[in-house]
Amino acid sequence: MRRIFLVFLFFTSVLFFFSSPTIADDPIGYGYKLRSVKVDASGKSLTVILDVLQNSSMYGPDIPNLQLTASFETADRLRVHITDLNNKRWEVPEQIISRNAEPPTSEPPTADPPTAQPPTTESPTAQPPTSESPTAQPPTSESPTAEPPTSEPPTSVYSLLDTADPPTADPPTAESPTPSESEKNSSLTIEGSDLIFAIHNDPSFGFTVTRKSSGDVLFNTTGGNATDSNSNLFVFKDQYIQISTSLPANKSSLYGLGEQTKRTFRMKSGDKKTLWNSDTSSRSVDNSLYGSHPFYVDVRSPMKEGDSAGNTHGVLFLNSNGMDILYEDSKLTYKTIGGVVDFYFFAGPSPKAVIDQYTQLIGRPAPMPYWAFGFHQCRYGYKSVSVLEEVVAGYANASIPLEVMWTDIDYMDKYKLFTLDPVNFPADKMNAFLDKLHQNGQKYVVIVDPGIGINDTYGTYTRGIEADIFIKYGGKPYQGKVWPGDVHFPDFLNPATGPYWTNEIAMFLKTLPIDGIWLDMNEAANFITSPIDQNSTIDNPPFKIGNGRNINGGAIPPSSLHYGNMTEYNLHNTFGHVEAKVTNAALVEVTKKRPFVLSRSTFVGSGKYAAHWSGDNGASWDDLEFSISTIMNFGLFGMPMVGADICGFLGGTTEELCRRWIQVGAFYPFSRNHGDIHSPSHELYLWASVTESAKEVLGLRYQLLPYFYTLMYEAHINGTPIARPLFFSFPEDEATYEISKQFLLGEGVLVSPVVKEREVTVDAYFPAGNWFDMFNYSNSVSAEKGQIVKLDAPLDKINVHVREGNIITMQGAAMTTQEARKTGFKLLVVVSSSGNATGEVFLDDGEEIEMGGKSGNWTFVKFSGGVSGDEMTIQSEVTNGDFAAAQKWVIEKIVFVGLKKKTATFRRHWLDLFVNDAPASNVTFDWKGAFGVAEVAGLSQSIAESFDLKFPIKY
Repeated sequence: MRRIFLVFLFFTSVLFFFSSPTIADDPIGYGYKLRSVKVDASGKSLTVILDVLQNSSMYGPDIPNLQLTASFETADRLRVHITDLNNKRWEVPEQIISRNAEPPTSEPPTADPPTAQPPTTESPTAQPPTSESPTAQPPTSESPTAEPPTSEPPTSVYSLLDTADPPTADPPTAESPTPSESEKNSSLTIEGSDLIFAIHNDPSFGFTVTRKSSGDVLFNTTGGNATDSNSNLFVFKDQYIQISTSLPANKSSLYGLGEQTKRTFRMKSGDKKTLWNSDTSSRSVDNSLYGSHPFYVDVRSPMKEGDSAGNTHGVLFLNSNGMDILYEDSKLTYKTIGGVVDFYFFAGPSPKAVIDQYTQLIGRPAPMPYWAFGFHQCRYGYKSVSVLEEVVAGYANASIPLEVMWTDIDYMDKYKLFTLDPVNFPADKMNAFLDKLHQNGQKYVVIVDPGIGINDTYGTYTRGIEADIFIKYGGKPYQGKVWPGDVHFPDFLNPATGPYWTNEIAMFLKTLPIDGIWLDMNEAANFITSPIDQNSTIDNPPFKIGNGRNINGGAIPPSSLHYGNMTEYNLHNTFGHVEAKVTNAALVEVTKKRPFVLSRSTFVGSGKYAAHWSGDNGASWDDLEFSISTIMNFGLFGMPMVGADICGFLGGTTEELCRRWIQVGAFYPFSRNHGDIHSPSHELYLWASVTESAKEVLGLRYQLLPYFYTLMYEAHINGTPIARPLFFSFPEDEATYEISKQFLLGEGVLVSPVVKEREVTVDAYFPAGNWFDMFNYSNSVSAEKGQIVKLDAPLDKINVHVREGNIITMQGAAMTTQEARKTGFKLLVVVSSSGNATGEVFLDDGEEIEMGGKSGNWTFVKFSGGVSGDEMTIQSEVTNGDFAAAQKWVIEKIVFVGLKKKTATFRRHWLDLFVNDAPASNVTFDWKGAFGVAEVAGLSQSIAESFDLKFPIKY
């Protein structure tokens, strides 16, 4: 959002991360051995009891006995869950992420939602602060409320909430049965699944997940050995869990595991990822940022000669605690400071299938309103309503499309949430401004930060106190500091917070009818670092993630308590996720329309509730380039509506950089220009050259709105990203695995931008096929196999190509999406080498809560076409045509691209067009390029009716 005021504390010495102790030291752990194996009667799950081989004191004692449950939740999804056999432990509850699956029969039943009962732990170091002082200092050893230690085995506050009571079991004894050789190598699979789970016990316990059809080992934790620092040592302590998998060297291409700004999309050996959500500028490369997504996609190269490339699987490590992840070419290691081991394996075998399976578990992406695909303008520093009016007029005068106007914290009264500055943004003038926007078909979005200013005359604060919805520290609402000054933070897991938040939004919308909410600073960011008890292992855990990071720095203290006595230690990474969930539900209840929520902080499954942008990037060429990897990663994370601040947020942009940035930003799924108060303004109309480029690229974006929106529908139905890596459509082409500077929109629109200063060509990779320039259909690139092509890219041009075999539905360019939707449709039929093409379009009102729901207020059309001899046909198959018929939408033009020439000297042919046996005219041809282009204009074919158009070609 704004210039970062927080500087997080990093120790200069590297403390333990990514290095193992020498053998002379006490090892981190010794691993576990197998005690017993039991296969469930259903044959879909098995349970394993494990005992620690030898205790180690580093980072605390080992958990002596573990239970592993492996279960097939579907044929394509395998869950491997490991927890303490004898004590409850924290794990991500269903109220944060509903798994969308029935629990396997071998697992304990899910517990009721947590209640507000006090903690029952008796560990003195694990008690939450209970000081009654106004500053909420943590307790000392003399604190009268601190529980004395007892003789019972200690547990920790952060372990109190579990999904079930753990099974009871006696500790192993000398008489405990020794597992048989068959038990030591037990395996599990089910009919219809391509996955095999197997357990191993040599030299210590480990497990493997293998692809049945190929024998490819997808995940391999075997080979742990305390005497070998490079082995896959499995360690499970109260506040330190380590587990590793071996990977086939140079055969695995990994993507995901974020959020970080990365130089390349594909992970590189030596990458270190820390997952602890923080208010850190995204121009900071290789550091933990706003979100935590412990999910990766692995695209495999052939394991042996004759194998095909592209078999893909996904792995989710569902754990909300802070963690480090180290990737080496042949190994991936997780080190987390709490929770449980909870892996989900997704069989694929295609990238598209993996994301389908992943989002089936975590939740499908939220449908976005149609208007959200227009162009957005924002700036921190729009100081009054008159400035907003000037910006809107500036875009109109320059004839640059503008869909949504945004306001940063400037609009608030002393930065208090849900207020208006009575001097610079008075309610009467703001309502007049919004009335004009809405009359023009435009929208308005404002920022909302979570910190509630402490002020007894401020209704949002006093109502929060009355509802008792704030996060607690020392028995009182925790007091932090953000933009309003001293603040409390809502606990969005408290059942009372939903009604409270909904009421605050409803009251604000009565004051000002905004169209969407932008959630910022929701890691949650804190301008202060509160003092803590250094002896508390909650605030000061024994293992320091991020090379010695202070997890209390610039954050809510980890020992603060949420509803049900859940600690911030466990919940920190989920704060923004739960806020987005509650905000989404509030907007649905208040507006009765499809909500638009943009969230900076995210977690697994946040795409179900919100869009995302890459945060406080910089106005630099590196930031432009790296934005592409970020956008592709979030598509894999199940957040397809994603973008980056065009022209850069922090620092001064340049005319050339801003021009190049809008050229690529026009094709981000979420396209917004945004700048910082301390940086020069960079609205697109401020430079003539940028205006020129903006009009061209946004003109194409608005023509592609039906295509973008259909991709949103596809994302909502099966999770498929809108902006995709090239390997998504071409997994068999290993050269696509390294592509970080290009991306696909859907299956076949390839964006190849310039991301370097003063460059006027671009080396673009084209997978096999014929590709046609979206700005000039006569220009094409043909690749018999994948190849790099040097393309001209003068300052006024971005290269956007469409691949053969696609039918793209388009409409006319306009200044708003509302006006664009009133124009006639155009079908761009890109004929493949074999003469085929397919496409589809989804149509609705753009704001109904459900997208493609039971109401039937939508239309879905599938198109197909083909060439046989001298005749081309194109057909449509319509579902729920009544909606489109009521809009009186018609196809006015069809353009055929990729027509083959008859001979080397042939230049023209005649085309007789029959629409349902009625001849049509206005057919023109262009044979200047390597392929012919035929444009059929003057049509009035209802898109709501299935049709069969015949095109006899006469040479």
